[in-house]
Amino acid sequence: MQNIVCIVVALAVAAIPAVSAADHTYPVKPIRLLEPYAQGGLDASSEQGPAERGAGARSRDATVKLAASASYLAPAPSCASPGSDPRGSPLPPCDAPRLRDATVRESDAAAVLIAQVSTPREKYPSRPIRLIVPYPPGGGNDTMARAIGAKLTEAWHQQVIIDNRAGANGLVACEITMTAAPDGYTLLMANIGSHAINPALYKNIPYDAVRDFAPVSQLGSTANVLVVHPSAPAKNLPELIALAKAKPGQITYGSNGIGSSQHLAGVLFGSTFGLNLVHVPYKGTGPVMIDLVGGQITMSFANMVAALPQVRARRLAAIAVTSLKRSPALPEIPALAETAPGFEATSWWGVVSTKGTPPEVIDALNREIVKGLNAPDMKTFLSNMGVEPAGTSPQQFAAFIKSELAKWAKVVKESGARAD
Repeated sequence: MQNIVCIVVALAVAAIPAVSAADHTYPVKPIRLLEPYAQGGLDASSEQGPAERGAGARSRDATVKLAASASYLAPAPSCASPGSDPRGSPLPPCDAPRLRDATVRESDAAAVLIAQVSTPREKYPSRPIRLIVPYPPGGGNDTMARAIGAKLTEAWHQQVIIDNRAGANGLVACEITMTAAPDGYTLLMANIGSHAINPALYKNIPYDAVRDFAPVSQLGSTANVLVVHPSAPAKNLPELIALAKAKPGQITYGSNGIGSSQHLAGVLFGSTFGLNLVHVPYKGTGPVMIDLVGGQITMSFANMVAALPQVRARRLAAIAVTSLKRSPALPEIPALAETAPGFEATSWWGVVSTKGTPPEVIDALNREIVKGLNAPDMKTFLSNMGVEPAGTSPQQFAAFIKSELAKWAKVVKESGARAD
């Protein structure tokens, strides 16, 4: 009985076709390549069905075309009747459901990769640019931003959008810029408050004025001007000092924020002449001008860009300028330094981008800003506003910011001013 079983097994084994390694030459049927990303990236090399477009990243089937002309590979049928494949690996029946057609495009994956890597960077700018202003409309920062923004729009035919983000003396605007994509499409109107005084004024500040930004160019600087309402009993500097001494704690002065150059000018003014003044901080020079013209506060050390139109319209009266010398824009108004030698409190503005912005983008911005500042109509405009244009290089602006940080850290410490 045992011999009979052995004979039957031997016959069954003999009936199985011999399969050699040569008959299983790889590959003998279609290969499925799973892709874990959405179409369009470096990993996408297959066609996508209409129902899947826009569906996000997912695994997709892709059938790799094999080189039929390769001498080492015999072409294999794509489908056959069950069991008909002579190599012993039955293919799906021709009438069975087939994988979605997802063959590679004309170029293979390598060609796609080369093409995408070699694609040149898009020319800057290719879309609108946002220029963030740390204060409301109507002040010097806003006026300067709109002036230079118009020049950039004219040069590039791309709109420069002025985005006023007032709050916390510029901290809000700085934090927005600091966390923006470093591509040159988000810029900031840096100023003496945001990039010179704030780091010394605030114990906890959300940004580093040097480390977190890429300087582009300083735009210009101007003196502040001490202005009062025309109805004020003081018509000149000696009369104003006498009035303040006669009414300690009753004379108010407005500024565009705690720790701003306007605020510290008031602190310096009070300490220089022994006055007890009341500081009224606002979120920008524009609101200060509104309340001062309306008689809600006594005076202000406003920047000239915002104050000059009001002075020329006789809505405000200028008492003195805070530069070491008289300003060409107000030659008849004395400098405070004529009464208190060395008294100086000026304002400046510049453009910065997010740290990590490509050097070529910084250079393109710098070229157009400097060109815009040197335009005849811009020079006339700045002169009328009492602004001395700068137009520095990125490196010069970076060095200037560092020097201003050191200068104002000393002033803030001596004044005892704190914001938190």
